[in-house]
Amino acid sequence: MNTKLGDLRTIAKDIKQDHGLAMEFWATGVFFARQLAILIMDKRQLSEQAIDDLINDINQHENNEKLQLIDWLMANQLMKDKRTIAFLTSWENDPSSLKRRIYWYYQARLRWMGKIQPDSEQLLFKIEKKIENEEPEVQWAMNFTAGWIGVYEKKYQDRCVALGEKTGLYKEQMVSKGCTPDYLPEFIAIERKKRKL
Repeated sequence: MNTKLGDLRTIAKDIKQDHGLAMEFWATGVFFARQLAILIMDKRQLSEQAIDDLINDINQHENNEKLQLIDWLMANQLMKDKRTIAFLTSWENDPSSLKRRIYWYYQARLRWMGKIQPDSEQLLFKIEKKIENEEPEVQWAMNFTAGWIGVYEKKYQDRCVALGEKTGLYKEQMVSKGCTPDYLPEFIAIERKKRKL
């Protein structure tokens, strides 16, 4: 089934918010239905237990679908409310690797648009200490956070490049035309050049 994300957003826009319908879509277990469900959920009804239940369901999907769903949930729901942000910022050391991924991906997205955060050095220290022993889905989000720190914060640029050289993560990764490699030395150089930094 070839479903485009833009199509899902159009359908969601027509439906608007409907948490009951979202839960019906979610209950199907179908990947695209769950993506649509995330778009029409009511974030006010996402208690920590409800989020745990969603994450447990997401964990049943194959890896590629699982990562798309968890990132979709974070970007379209959990980042949109102070209450759910408070949940996700407490997940740095959670037993769930998907929750840890959300924590680190959120840190990356905070920096994505060049908003310097006061805790970058502290986070970078933790990344340096933990990244090599983390689960792959968490490694990627930690690496992404280090990438944006290196892009926008000149004083940490060499340190972030050195981290990429040390770990070798994503060094041989093939990427589509126009996409930036995740290997930190390349990522930082390319993204800094784009922004004329």
